[in-house]
Amino acid sequence: MAAAETVAELGEREVLARILRRLPDVELPLGPGDDSAILPAPDGQVVVTSDTMIEGPDFRLEWSSPQQLGHKAMVSNLSDIAAMGARPTGLVVALAVPGTTSAAFVEGLAEGMAGALRRHAPGCGIAGGDLATAPQVLIAVTAFGSLEGRAPVLRSGARPGDALAVSGALGQSAAGLKLLFAGLRKSRDAEAQRLMNAQLAPEPDLTAGLRAARAGASAMMDLSDGPLLDADRLATASRVRIDLEPGRFAHLSDRLASHLARLLGLKPLASAELALELQLTGGEEHTMLATFPEGVALPAGFTRIGTVHEGTPGVTVGGRLAAAKGWDPYRDASSK
Repeated sequence: MAAAETVAELGEREVLARILRRLPDVELPLGPGDDSAILPAPDGQVVVTSDTMIEGPDFRLEWSSPQQLGHKAMVSNLSDIAAMGARPTGLVVALAVPGTTSAAFVEGLAEGMAGALRRHAPGCGIAGGDLATAPQVLIAVTAFGSLEGRAPVLRSGARPGDALAVSGALGQSAAGLKLLFAGLRKSRDAEAQRLMNAQLAPEPDLTAGLRAARAGASAMMDLSDGPLLDADRLATASRVRIDLEPGRFAHLSDRLASHLARLLGLKPLASAELALELQLTGGEEHTMLATFPEGVALPAGFTRIGTVHEGTPGVTVGGRLAAAKGWDPYRDASSK
């Protein structure tokens, strides 16, 4: 059996050609192949975001397939565009891998990126980027979006009386990470696989950002570092106090406590406490965290989880002051 081809053997031009063959063929003013790409900006405003995934602190190759890595790299950036109430128009990707990396791995990354774009951002393509070598895999993505004539939805717009809502479940991705650390990656349990997939290849509804903007959301952000930390950021930007109300989102756990009890062998009380902790501090859901003025009907898919109040900026849980705890890449990188 012939040895697998590596990126060093193929060279940059052939590696790039294999990537491009796998990406969606979308219409752009100028796509890959020149010194820069040109993306449309019909209203004259361009929304831009950037995110980096690094082997070690951000992912482990023994846990993630290349397709999952490519998928997550797209979703984590597309969600930031959606959080502004914008529509994604294009991305550029910088990829660095060791020279011994197989060509199949890079092709798998491209396939994962393409699948995520077709599913979550039809018509949005990768317009270019860069290829390099590094001691470990690094995926850096910059995404662009259009507001289509709307004003952006900022973190600073929340006002007292607003409802705080989320566009999906809470704690699923963090629970999946717990199961991965517990050694359940190869488990055949369907619930275990669902939770781990929420961490490895999240599938948020990224159209929720546009729905929230059109419904009149006063503030919004991507829920990537946990409700406690992200709500604190929103509260600080808006100069308000936000109260998270566990009774409103207990059902969003989708019986998370019972699943954790069964899969990790925890007693009911311990699993219930862990489930609530993961709901409050677990990140990488990539759903929308938004506030809506009093009297505004929440868009489809959103569930109220709290209320905005006057007061010193910060977050309370059930009326009690809570620390802004969540994912911090400098503090928590060693735990992933």
